[in-house]
Amino acid sequence: MERKRLSAEEIEANLSGLQNWTIGNDKLSKKFEFANFAESLGFVNRVGEIAERLDHHPDVLFGWGYAEFFITTHDAGGITARDFELAREIDAVVGKG
Repeated sequence: MERKRLSAEEIEANLSGLQNWTIGNDKLSKKFEFANFAESLGFVNRVGEIAERLDHHPDVLFGWGYAEFFITTHDAGGITARDFELAREIDAVVGKG
């Protein structure tokens, strides 16, 4: 997938297809909540497997009951289609329970 930085219009169009993801500081971000630390860690590990498969790695902040992801394409200097692909994959993990 091409690593071309998306325009503001392209970002908004892609963002409308996602639920509760936000844009800030040239990053796509979302916070997920869980019942405890073990669930947060398990989720982060599942997302880590996806990131490795896609060779596209988000910044992650997590702790007791939460995991937050920040996605950008550093070599493109902002948000690309790859970032939205990873966001959709992350949401799919939640959909699978």
